[in-house]
Amino acid sequence: MRDKTRHEDKAGRLFVLVAVCCAAAAMPLTFTGPAVALPAISRTLGGSPLALNWVTNAFMLTFGSTLMAAGALADAYGRKRLFLGGLVVFGLISLGLAFAGDIVWFDGLRALQGVGAAAAFSGGMASLAQEFEEGQRLRAFSIVGASFGVGLAFGPIASGLLVEAVGWPAIFLLVVALAAFAFGLGAIFLKETRDPDAAGLDWKGALTFTLALALLTFGILQMPEAGWSDPFGLSLLAAAVVLFITFYWVERSVARPMLDLSLFRYPRFVGVQLLAAAPAYGFVVLLILLPVRFIGIEGMGEVAAGQMMIALSAPLLVLPIAAGLLTRWFAPAVICGAGLLLSAAGLAWLSQLPVGSRPELLIAPLLVVGIGISLPWGLMDGLAVSVVPKERAGMATGIFSTTRVAGEGVALAAVTALLSGFTQMNLGAGAGGHAADIAQRLVTGNVAAAAGIVPSMERVAMLQAYGEAFATLLLVLTAITAATAVVVFLSLGKGAADAETVDDQPGLVSATAVDP
Repeated sequence: MRDKTRHEDKAGRLFVLVAVCCAAAAMPLTFTGPAVALPAISRTLGGSPLALNWVTNAFMLTFGSTLMAAGALADAYGRKRLFLGGLVVFGLISLGLAFAGDIVWFDGLRALQGVGAAAAFSGGMASLAQEFEEGQRLRAFSIVGASFGVGLAFGPIASGLLVEAVGWPAIFLLVVALAAFAFGLGAIFLKETRDPDAAGLDWKGALTFTLALALLTFGILQMPEAGWSDPFGLSLLAAAVVLFITFYWVERSVARPMLDLSLFRYPRFVGVQLLAAAPAYGFVVLLILLPVRFIGIEGMGEVAAGQMMIALSAPLLVLPIAAGLLTRWFAPAVICGAGLLLSAAGLAWLSQLPVGSRPELLIAPLLVVGIGISLPWGLMDGLAVSVVPKERAGMATGIFSTTRVAGEGVALAAVTALLSGFTQMNLGAGAGGHAADIAQRLVTGNVAAAAGIVPSMERVAMLQAYGEAFATLLLVLTAITAATAVVVFLSLGKGAADAETVDDQPGLVSATAVDP
């Protein structure tokens, strides 16, 4: 009887893992899919360049800014409840997106979709931390990371096939199917757990953080269209700074904060947060920018563009798990630092290939970027939860996931603004006083609309300005990624002393325990 019970528990944990993996695989589809479909969405729904930028940023903003609150809610009110509730919202909103008929409604639904995704992701990851013991937990997180990689690897090609065969709404129907399957498994096999010491949600912290991140992203996106000295854009950024400071003081004053600021005393924990943000500007932004470049600027079909993106994301299918195995011989700091440096080398290589290059020439540098980012990818989640009490797993995944996803949203807004600004500078006198408008439309892949603003300007000159701007942007990302590699290596390398300090804290587990 006891053996039967153990077998049933093992099978139940397996189905829980499958449920969370299905939800994790659906998340990449929600931002890589619309990136591939953006030109098609633009043709159907119209919209200004700013509205089209929000197709991706609305989801990233609400997903990133509500993850930390969702983690706290999972601890306080039940991880299973939040996982299932989030999946319901995520699935229903995704269904609504398939039938949206207006770009404003579409962007609004994308924002709501991000809230549902945050609840499902936080609830699911916190549940995994309760279902599995230490060694098994690290393996489970690695498998979830690989599932996320499956969504990234096959999301662009699957989206391209769906767009060409059926139309862009089919992308969201696929997401609905994955969410429904994850809901069914979770409802049957997931056990309800919560933190008995949780005191509810830190509403002041959640509100100030969400508003701060929203204003920061909106301000960054506003600048290229309104001008870098626009008073409204500057006031948005100033208000964001004030709210972030307010959030800091709120978290210092409450007994049970949404963000445990004391964790930032540990250099290794800080290093993990920097590691979480690193893929944002060294990898994730390419998942959005490259399909727009391939389809809108270079004229590839959606399927061909999706095939190109496989070179970038396919390493995530295997290497995150391999990185866990490498910890038997190499320290996590070495693996993560080397991976980021390799990714930086791939970005530099890609910058030397201009717009219009033969597609096969891009495959090798895209592979190098993907291989480099896959090495730290397999270690990040395990490192993130290894320095907090098991009971605060929701908070830990919330902080880490917020850093990662909020970093992706802010990075995407920033690089979009930089690409637009660089393109505007490169257009020169031929664009007259319309350089900003032309640049904004080129960045969204709408060459025809850009050409229509100043008909006398040759398309070749426009595309050359965009291509040079893209190369400059890649060099900027190269420098940021290389600098991050050094900082992450130094901070994560302070293992021995920090591990002893952490071990002295009741309920804490050393961050060096990342061997799966």
